Amino acid sequence: MTNMTKALKAFEKSLSEATTDTAAYDALCALTKATVGAKLFTVMTADMDAMLARRAYTDDAKNYPTSGTKPIEIDRWFETVHGQHECFVANTLADIDTVFPDSELIGKLGCGSVINLPVILKGDMVATVNILHEEEYYTPERVALAQDILTLPAMAVMAFIRAV
Repeated sequence: MTNMTKALKAFEKSLSEATTDTAAYDALCALTKATVGAKLFTVMTADMDAMLARRAYTDDAKNYPTSGTKPIEIDRWFETVHGQHECFVANTLADIDTVFPDSELIGKLGCGSVINLPVILKGDMVATVNILHEEEYYTPERVALAQDILTLPAMAVMAFIRAV
């Protein structure tokens, strides 16, 4: 059994046993770290009617708590993730700084690259899976792997959470 297969089996088992949102998100976080790699993992949900985003999950509650909402900004990030339903990728802290006001904190955490993977349900973008690592970490191969490996599990987690 390959490491990828082991990671997917572990995700399936964890999600099938999950009884809370946190347990479902934990399963997705573990899968992401085991396959694509991440120093920081968060999930933001989107309420497009209210134009608000909410951090629903974090693996670093000290620096990125799950409280509160923030307005959704219409910019190039929005057009990529919400409009085109494509991953947003930035591989330098300077590029991250062009769309995220918290780039200084991101850098202090040792991160300088990001993938924001949109989660689409019923044709609507309902969340983004946000994975961050050191600068230049998310090569085209890792981005493709994130899309191939994480899209269906992320959809499953969001469907689970909506059903609970």
